[in-house]
Amino acid sequence: MGVLWGIDLGGTKISGTVLRDEDLSGAIKRRVPTLRDQGYDQIVAQVGALLEELAQATGETRPGRIGIGTPGTTDPATGLLKNSNTTVLNGRPFIADLSAAHGVEFVGANDANCFALAEATLGAAKGYETVFGIILGTGVGGGLVVNGRVLNGASGIAGEWGHNPLEPGGYHGYSGHRGVVESVLSGPALERYYADCRGEKANLAEIAQRATENDLAAIQTMRRLVEYFGIAVANVVNIFDPHAIVIGGGVGNLEVLYSEGPAEVAKHVFNPRFLTPILKPTLGDDAGVFGAAMLV
Repeated sequence: MGVLWGIDLGGTKISGTVLRDEDLSGAIKRRVPTLRDQGYDQIVAQVGALLEELAQATGETRPGRIGIGTPGTTDPATGLLKNSNTTVLNGRPFIADLSAAHGVEFVGANDANCFALAEATLGAAKGYETVFGIILGTGVGGGLVVNGRVLNGASGIAGEWGHNPLEPGGYHGYSGHRGVVESVLSGPALERYYADCRGEKANLAEIAQRATENDLAAIQTMRRLVEYFGIAVANVVNIFDPHAIVIGGGVGNLEVLYSEGPAEVAKHVFNPRFLTPILKPTLGDDAGVFGAAMLV
């Protein structure tokens, strides 16, 4: 594999790593603040500051190509970033601007794609031919990996299952549409549903605990999570039929998705059985930046 550099652009921090021959234990890692409140040009500058820190830490010059994971994705037709919750990036040629500003070629992908790529090549789903990587957290996203390569799609939105319709007339999601996967299965959506049922607020960890203590609203919330998870994942399986599925994000920490989720998916797949493993991630918070490095 050689030496690979990767950048993971987050809302509040930008992480960077230098990998050598898949030696994760020896990876060099650094972070700088995103400073997105100071505008687009400052984010571009902060990426450069991080590159300098990585160069100083390794004693090496920058490589010719660097991978970067971004919130949102670059539109293949225009080269402009879209669908980012760091809104100052939207409508800007971010990848091209980074390349021009810092004198190296940047290769970009959505942060969910980077998660999927990392777990498919270095983590829980290593060795599987096709992988669906799921992000279930504050938002919902996903990435598709085929033979160690991200499947981007014609418009750069392959794997964005979080914006598929799931519950007609449900809550509004980030995309502005009602009842999409994200507005049903995200952490905030589950907490909102519980509050509507119970008349009081609780965080997701509390709701999961209360479900074991005969709190009917909590039990109903967890049941809703599992049932809709089964439908939403089956929709992807019926189209992509991955060899493995791996779940990241805070909601993905709930054991019920692994103990009861497969049986729910099996109810809806177009096959007599559902044998695809649903895996817990192994790379933790480093998955995004490791996946970015693997882009090159």
